[in-house]
Amino acid sequence: MSQIPPVDLGRQYATIADETNAAVLEVLSSGRYIGGTAVSEFEKHFAAYHQVNSAIGCNSGTDALYLALKALGIGVGDEVITSTFTFIATAEAIAMCGATPVFVDITAATFNLDLDQLEAAITSRTKAVIPVHLFGQPVDMTRLGEIAQKHSLFIVEDCAQATGAKWGDRQVGAWGDAGCFSFFPTKNLGGCGDGGAVTTNNPDLHGQIKMLREHGSKVRYQHEVLGVNSRLDAVQATILAVKLRHLDLWNQQRQAIAHRYHELLAGIEGIQLPQATPGGTHVWNQYTILVQAGDRDTLRSQLQTEGIIAMVYYPKPLHLQPVFATFGYQSGAFPIAEQCSHQVLSLPMFPDLSIPEQEQVATTLKRLLAA
Repeated sequence: MSQIPPVDLGRQYATIADETNAAVLEVLSSGRYIGGTAVSEFEKHFAAYHQVNSAIGCNSGTDALYLALKALGIGVGDEVITSTFTFIATAEAIAMCGATPVFVDITAATFNLDLDQLEAAITSRTKAVIPVHLFGQPVDMTRLGEIAQKHSLFIVEDCAQATGAKWGDRQVGAWGDAGCFSFFPTKNLGGCGDGGAVTTNNPDLHGQIKMLREHGSKVRYQHEVLGVNSRLDAVQATILAVKLRHLDLWNQQRQAIAHRYHELLAGIEGIQLPQATPGGTHVWNQYTILVQAGDRDTLRSQLQTEGIIAMVYYPKPLHLQPVFATFGYQSGAFPIAEQCSHQVLSLPMFPDLSIPEQEQVATTLKRLLAA
């Protein structure tokens, strides 16, 4: 029995193999593997795509967040507000800067930060907020921007799962002081290894991030601050440059797949379907349902037995992670995130998912829920 995977990167590669191979071989023959034209050209095109002044490549989405926060001067004694329902990298970057992550609950309709609860979490020590555009769904950046301006807060967007998404007519990553992107292979724009980038319209922030990623150095062997080694390598940059040219088409294919899932799964009792928020452009890194009847983990196991691999993002909110136990959060602190963590199930979603495969997912899911 053939499986329907959550993502199939091999299919995507097959559609751009000649283009990608030629670009990679050109880099390999150049002998310029760190920095060079491949990286600077990708940074230029990535910035242009987001209609921002600059983009700085780095070695992961996690480092993108860390570098942005450090460049903004976030450190010991500061608080940064973010969602409790996201990958740990978001809060990890805050803590690695010496600051304290402060969590806020989400809405079940969007899986994103509940902006109705944001202001109650702001204190005199709050310096920034990190909205996470989770699963490809953009946060309401108009409203968030108004709140941040009112309280003089920096905005660092976590765009790891949302490259190409928009709020209004502007790309995510172009709303805040900085936008942080991951190029992990399964992202909408993914490389063939690790990688990340920070976008910004602030030339001073650009210079500070660029220095921090190069061991705190602007001039070789002269180090002004303590930095890190966080560079996007030339091979990844040239692969990403090829893929960037196809990103809008792939996101359109994801949107068509999401629409088809809506139609195929409509009216099935026991599940709640995800929806795009009016005002935003969802790019569907994941198609995540809520299993409201029965046991989510049992259903996931049954689907796997039938050859359908569904994923769970995320089974435990950040405020309940052992690493953050010292902050004193208790079970029940953020009830929507905790409920969602027991109900979320991400169905197979990638641009090359076929219609018969989608129909098989829907038919199987319907049969299992009716049993």
